[in-house]
Amino acid sequence: MSTSLLRPLVLTMGDPAGIGPEIVVKALRERPDLLGQVVVAGDVPTLRRALSLGAHEPRADALMLAQIGTLASLPGVPVGCMAVVQACALVQPVAWGDIGAQAGRAAAECIEFAARAALRREARAVVTAPIHKESLAAAGVPHPGHTELLQALAAEHAGVPVTAMPVRMMLSSPGLSTVLVSIHMSLRQALDAVTTARVLQTIETTHTHFQRLGHPRARIAVAGLNPHSGEGGLFGREEIEVIAPAVAEARKAGIDASGPHAPDTVFMRARQGDFDVVVAMYHYQGLIPVKLLGLEHGVNTTLGLPFVRTSPDHGTAFDLAGTGRASAASLLAAIDAAMQATG
Repeated sequence: MSTSLLRPLVLTMGDPAGIGPEIVVKALRERPDLLGQVVVAGDVPTLRRALSLGAHEPRADALMLAQIGTLASLPGVPVGCMAVVQACALVQPVAWGDIGAQAGRAAAECIEFAARAALRREARAVVTAPIHKESLAAAGVPHPGHTELLQALAAEHAGVPVTAMPVRMMLSSPGLSTVLVSIHMSLRQALDAVTTARVLQTIETTHTHFQRLGHPRARIAVAGLNPHSGEGGLFGREEIEVIAPAVAEARKAGIDASGPHAPDTVFMRARQGDFDVVVAMYHYQGLIPVKLLGLEHGVNTTLGLPFVRTSPDHGTAFDLAGTGRASAASLLAAIDAAMQATG
């Protein structure tokens, strides 16, 4: 048996004021086969509150909470129990939908617990429930989201500067995967971030990821930046002067990269089977087509980390928090993706 199968997957509860705790409970209630493989990093009272939301559901009595002290205690958890490690110092559950430092701090502490466990190779993989970036900022966390925080933790563990551990965000839905050159920054900043070095680094990081999954010749399509991919320089020269040189360098290194392709058709072509993944130049260029295909099965994967991390492709949904109506489908897709990547 693979050693990865002997280590648990760590699932963070996300922002305690959002739907994270609820979908964590729903995911494990719907898939009891996961109970012996997953440890939840969260706040015990918050997760007990989430358990109560489903008290009327047919399977409600089939799931109970068992608090454990370490990941190594998972094998001793009784059948039918969700294993939870108290991974944050939350004094009491926060109000549903509240944006604030208390919730942001709790979410960050759970992420740190999970990441450090993975970096110590105590965890098989990390799956993170949604967080709220305003709450994270209110808590004084100097990183805008999961991706940047995990990158900083991994770089610190390795004893290298953050720049020495480049990471990228890959969003996937059935039939389409896209990797972003830049992540959480303004559109104006994102345009400045389209450099030959960053595009090449994104292609290389994408190639390495697919190699690890057993696909050494993944077909990587690189999107252009401008309408019609610049139309030979008529609508901008970034394709000629910045993106095409990066693609050429990648191809010299034996990577099956092509482009720049017209950004208004490349995602359609990928979904039709022409490519395995698309490298997009900025956040919305890549995320709109993926999310249009459906949030319920979308998965966010962080490429470049020394461990596997996935998450659902949606946010905290404060409008649904506490109602019991949030779907766990995307979270389950993220769990399955992490299991498959470490299988």
